Amino acid sequence: MPDFRVHCLPSVTDPKEITLSPEESHHLVAVNRAAQGSTVVAFDGRGAEWICELADADKRVARLKVRFAQRAKPMPWRITLGQALPLGGAMDSIVRKATEIGVSVIVPLESERTQVHLDGDRSDRKIEKWQTAALEAAKQCGNPWLPEIGPVTAAGAFMEAAKGYDLKLIASLQPGAKSLRSVLAQFRAANNRAPLNVLWLIGPEGDFTPAEMTRSRARGFEPITLGPLVLRCETAAVYALSVLSYELSG
Repeated sequence: MPDFRVHCLPSVTDPKEITLSPEESHHLVAVNRAAQGSTVVAFDGRGAEWICELADADKRVARLKVRFAQRAKPMPWRITLGQALPLGGAMDSIVRKATEIGVSVIVPLESERTQVHLDGDRSDRKIEKWQTAALEAAKQCGNPWLPEIGPVTAAGAFMEAAKGYDLKLIASLQPGAKSLRSVLAQFRAANNRAPLNVLWLIGPEGDFTPAEMTRSRARGFEPITLGPLVLRCETAAVYALSVLSYELSG
């Protein structure tokens, strides 16, 4: 895969040339030091890619000459991550790793034990920051599909409204939680196929409350164990998504 990747939203569906934004131009030319004639892959985050040649290495308005276009295949499955907001910058890391794994949707949640509360402009700024983190991760790993990052939502309201999924999972530290493999095997036996659209909720520091777990089960969520150890929420998210994507790919 070529070294240089840039994000763009061309105004036409079949561009012959692409002019990059000031931010993308600076990153490509000044930060990554791409030179005139370098091969650059431009992508729109929706599966479209253009293999290009850097025609004008201007760090303010770089210009690409399109060699050919290609369409990336989507993942065979769709994973939505509902992540209770963690402390510090852990959400940035979770967004990056989820993008690398190929998650389709990320919904930041405010749960009963969430210690981070975002309102108004602060919420909008955080979402923009997470979108930037997802874009950077997509460039680094070659993912042509950017995840949708939803608005900050109350966990209870999200559980109530969660519909249209083949499986709804929630990571749980409580006794009686099942293994992911057993739940997937049960689904395959009942439906003669793997699930294609899966929702997974990951709690904050201290996990979801017993009341939230009860509410989730009433709405059809399966409590899933992530093993005998208590994981940090960012570790739990990466672990859960990695194992799920591996099992769905098998």
